[in-house]
Amino acid sequence: MKAPKRLQSLIEEGLIDTVVRQLMSGKEAMVYVVRCGDETRCAKVYKEATERSFRQAVDYTENRKVKNSRQARAMAKGTKFGREAQEAAWQSAEVDALYRLAAAGVRVPKPYNFCDGVLLMELVTDENGDAAPRLNDVAFTPVQARQHHATLLVEVVRMLCAGVVHGDLSEFNILLGHDDGEDGPVIIDLPQAIDAAGNNHASRMLLRDVANLRGFFGQFAPELLPTQYGLEIWDLYQRGVLYPETVLTGRFERRAGAVDLSGVMREIDDARGEESARRIRMQQPG
Repeated sequence: MKAPKRLQSLIEEGLIDTVVRQLMSGKEAMVYVVRCGDETRCAKVYKEATERSFRQAVDYTENRKVKNSRQARAMAKGTKFGREAQEAAWQSAEVDALYRLAAAGVRVPKPYNFCDGVLLMELVTDENGDAAPRLNDVAFTPVQARQHHATLLVEVVRMLCAGVVHGDLSEFNILLGHDDGEDGPVIIDLPQAIDAAGNNHASRMLLRDVANLRGFFGQFAPELLPTQYGLEIWDLYQRGVLYPETVLTGRFERRAGAVDLSGVMREIDDARGEESARRIRMQQPG
C-alpha cells in the first residue's frame, strides 16, 4: 500500500522499507504492519490531540514529569508551546513504559525505535504468523481462562514491582500471542501507564485493572469472580513484600486501618461503569 505521510520520514531514515497494510485504527493511534529488512514489525502512529477521543485525565497525568523547567512552566500555563510539550510527553510515556517493562521481563511488544510520533515495535503474531487476536475476540475453556488469568496476574505483579500500573488493562488491549510453541497473553497500549509510587490514583487504577481481568475471565471460569487478587496485590505492595515470584492466594483479610474496603468497592463499581462505556466506544469505528 502507499505509505501514509506520517511514515514517510521513517522510510527516508531507513527505519522501515515498506508499509504492508493498516492493522487497526483506535481512539489514540493508527497501527500499520511494516517491513524492516527481513522482519515484519508494526508502526504505531499517534493521532494528534485534536483527533483523539481519549482524554488525558488527571488520573493518568498526575505527577508526570518533564525535565525541562521551561516546558513544565509552559505546560502548567497551557500555552501553545506547553500543549506541544504535553503532547510529546504523552507520546513518550508509552515508549518509556515499554522499555522499562521489557527490561523487567514483562510480556510486552519489544520496542525498536520512536521517531516523529511513530513507535516502531514488535508485531505480536499467532501460530500462523498473522497478527495476534485480542482476548475479546477469543473464547476460552475454563482451564484456559484460569491459566491466562494466572499468567496475567504474574505480569501485573511484575509491572508493579517495576513501578508501573497499566491503568487501562482489559481484554481489549491484551493480545493472545504465540511464541516458542505456546500461546500466551501479551500486554499492549501503555500511553496511560502511571508511576505506581508517584500517583495518588495508582491503587484505584491497579484494582480496576485486576477487576477487569477477573470480570473477563470469570465469564469462562465463574470461580474467579469472588477472588480478591487486586486488594491482595496492593496490600503486599504497600507493605513492601511484593515480588515477581510472590505466590498469590486471591484472598484478602482487611487489617484495621489498612484499606477502606467500602471505598475501594465504590471505586470498582465506578470503574465498571467506565469500562462499560469504553467497550461501547471500542465497538465504534476509529
